[in-house]
Amino acid sequence: MDKTIVQSESASTVAAPVPRTARPDGAATRKLILQAARQRLVEHGYANLNVRDIAREAGVNHALIGYHFHGKQQLVLAVLDEANQALIERQTRMYEGVASAGAQWQQACDFYEDDLRSGFVRLLMELMGASFHDEALRAEFVPRVLTWHRLIEVAVTEFIAESKLDLPVSAQAITAWIGWFWTGMEASMTLGITEKQGHQREALAAVATLLRRVEGGKPRRTRARGETK
Repeated sequence: MDKTIVQSESASTVAAPVPRTARPDGAATRKLILQAARQRLVEHGYANLNVRDIAREAGVNHALIGYHFHGKQQLVLAVLDEANQALIERQTRMYEGVASAGAQWQQACDFYEDDLRSGFVRLLMELMGASFHDEALRAEFVPRVLTWHRLIEVAVTEFIAESKLDLPVSAQAITAWIGWFWTGMEASMTLGITEKQGHQREALAAVATLLRRVEGGKPRRTRARGETK
């Protein structure tokens, strides 16, 4: 007698694929790492920056940091490049605008306040400080700083030409005044030197006043208390 072959339901039914948790693609993973690295760099400093802490905050395996960035140094430079590029483009658009030099300076001051709040200034100062003792990092960091000086030099050169100024100093010297003025300003404020101690914002406003005077729009002078005509 023939035996009826009975197949079990599990054998006769094709098993449904087990759903897999979606994994971020390479670009998304890189972005998560950069965000976490920037936050930890700003909050804890370069000296306390740890790849495993960054990975934990980003929610990724720490080996992925090595895969995407080949080490801590390349990671922090990528963080700087991402921020730097956006801000240089912002500044370039401002200099290409039709606003006066005084208005551009005021806009730059407003941008600076934004950069203080976003942590970019602290990020920059952390990497500058680390560069003093890390020759390899310094070799990468310095050209990025000088990019800002080249941008300023173009703006200064155009301002001198448009204003038809006959100056006894070069555009390069004025660029150095402005560029290193900002660097000192950033360093002093990152160190926590207050306005009462350092007069940083007063100095920024004073430059705007001088520029307006050069352009011919002299602001009304306010007499000091007790001063007579």
